[in-house]
Amino acid sequence: MVSGTRQTAQERRETVLRAAVEEFARGGYAGTSTESIAVRADISQPYLFRLFGTKRDLFIATMRLMDDRIEAAFRTAVGDLSGVDAMVAMGEAYKDLLSERDLLLVQLHSYAASSDEVIRAAAREGFRHLWSVVEQLTGLDSETVRGFFAQGMLMNVIAAIDAAALDESWARACQPDAKIFFTGPSRPPIET
Repeated sequence: MVSGTRQTAQERRETVLRAAVEEFARGGYAGTSTESIAVRADISQPYLFRLFGTKRDLFIATMRLMDDRIEAAFRTAVGDLSGVDAMVAMGEAYKDLLSERDLLLVQLHSYAASSDEVIRAAAREGFRHLWSVVEQLTGLDSETVRGFFAQGMLMNVIAAIDAAALDESWARACQPDAKIFFTGPSRPPIET
């Protein structure tokens, strides 16, 4: 925030969301206080609640922000592509997104916090929406889309534990490669 510049309510919401992503990425839903988010956003805690209502509402807003970032990256990457070419482009875009560590950690924390019914419903809706986006953009069958998401989850785990920093055979074997999105027992490797 620029000192002396008054922000609109929407700008404040965006500032709070950025702060919330950073804080929730580190502490998860249960381990993050709204006070720490308010301090990071340079606002009062009561104002944070005026903007978002509850801690749960703020957490769900960060989940939506994460889903929106993923969808935007997919749509941008695909352009006019379809089928396997579109999926390879989305895989590469997702690999790039994993460098945004806070985004990755919020995604993982959203699944971990799904013992809360409301958060679980929001996580399901976000996943359902991303699944439908991938189906729409690629036109590929459910089995292939399932493989895409399975590979994405492996990529999440590998990024979260920073396996790329290890010089070990298992860590090298797990590194993302767009070609492996489309291989399996019944599919030959696809050249990209």
